[in-house]
Amino acid sequence: MKLYADRVPTALRQLITDLVVVVWVYLWIRAGLWVHDMVQKLGVPGEKLQSAGTGLADNLNDAGGKVGRVPLVGDQLVKPFKGAADAARSLADAGQQQQQIVGRMSVIVALAAVAVPLALVLFLWLPLRLRWIRRAGVATSVRDAPAGRDLLALRALAGQPLDQLARLGPDIAQSWRNGDPEAVDALAALELRRLGLKPARSLAG
Repeated sequence: MKLYADRVPTALRQLITDLVVVVWVYLWIRAGLWVHDMVQKLGVPGEKLQSAGTGLADNLNDAGGKVGRVPLVGDQLVKPFKGAADAARSLADAGQQQQQIVGRMSVIVALAAVAVPLALVLFLWLPLRLRWIRRAGVATSVRDAPAGRDLLALRALAGQPLDQLARLGPDIAQSWRNGDPEAVDALAALELRRLGLKPARSLAG
């Protein structure tokens, strides 16, 4: 597997691009975490509401327990305290539910913030990078073999711009069909240059 080109300008461009992508991903992940933390702060009132409701319910239950010990009327007096304690627990439950909702929202918003930037990397940059790695690996493995050189020449004829082919001579295609080693070498070198790879050892002569 070949990760970077042989030619310095191409390899340097690939390295810089890779570093930019890594920094891009890192910054967006940090941004997503920041958004997550900011949304999580919306749950602070819910925490306070839950804490206050739980504390109030506990205090009312304690007070109701003490009032319930009053002879004769204790059972009657404890009912308001129980009702108030139930209401306080409802407030605590509401605070807990608010925290749960905020927690889910913080995850959803953070994922939404990083989804598009990461999708650009996964569906645009990464396929192109992997395609180059695959093609460069194959080209490197076959460039020193006569049959492989011929395949590279054929690839150049099929995919290189016409102006690039014309620079090799007006009869370059015919020369390749005739098996001219110089034509094969020139076409293979052109294809390898497009990938940023060094030319193979010449077959001509």
